[in-house]
Amino acid sequence: MMSGTERRRQLGSNDAPVEEEIEESFNRIVEEGAQRLARTWTTVLVTGAFGGMEVGLGVMAYLAVLHETDNHLLAGLAFGIGFIALLLAKSELFTEGFLVPIAAVAAKEASLSQLAKLWGGTLLMNLVGGWAFMWLVVQAFPQWKPELETGARHFVDAGFNWQSVCLAVLGGSTITLMTRMQQGTDSDLAKMVVSVACGFLLAGLQLFHAILDSLLIFGAIHAGVQVNYLDWLGWFGYTLLFNVLGGLLLVTSLRLLRNKELILERRENAPEDPDAAR
Repeated sequence: MMSGTERRRQLGSNDAPVEEEIEESFNRIVEEGAQRLARTWTTVLVTGAFGGMEVGLGVMAYLAVLHETDNHLLAGLAFGIGFIALLLAKSELFTEGFLVPIAAVAAKEASLSQLAKLWGGTLLMNLVGGWAFMWLVVQAFPQWKPELETGARHFVDAGFNWQSVCLAVLGGSTITLMTRMQQGTDSDLAKMVVSVACGFLLAGLQLFHAILDSLLIFGAIHAGVQVNYLDWLGWFGYTLLFNVLGGLLLVTSLRLLRNKELILERRENAPEDPDAAR
């Protein structure tokens, strides 16, 4: 009796154990992930700094709309500008680095040490770039202090509880799913629509996101709100952890499981030492 894989190959237009669109998307993800992980330290740090500043554009747009309308949902739509900037400028945001680089590591097209370099360098420089950008925003728009205070308090006063954990898990899974959807199309317009949609979910629903919301807290600190870096660090620690878990468990692991046959095929042709090969 013909197996499911054999039947799929007979009906499909490719020889892979999955549909052609999924195979093409998976190959695109692995190849992009390998390229990103092959970056030098300098490139990782500079790209991460740009990522922090460019997502800051979304925060600036969010604050502008929130100031005028006092409506988080409308402001969330405006925040999508930041994700469009990241997309078109080819910058790096830490929470976008779950699915694509990990797929390359799983396929043995890159190494764990390269992944650690990308994650560590990007996270640090996202925060540095975002901190500097928010200083400029606060100097340019001091009238946004009330919005910054309300936003910062929403996060640092939340406390570590099940609601906060779930908000952080949803924040990590949402942005990882955004990456997956963008990898599933060649249309820049479709990618921008995804950016706006996920920006709406993250900012409009005030999900917990380690980088995006850190910029709001940094802005509040710059504006003289009674919030300090210890308050931020207490919130940031658990938010970062559950962003990672949300992105890895709810999106990345399931996509890799679905594509396990493709991963095994890529491993057969992968270099023995990805670090040396690049």
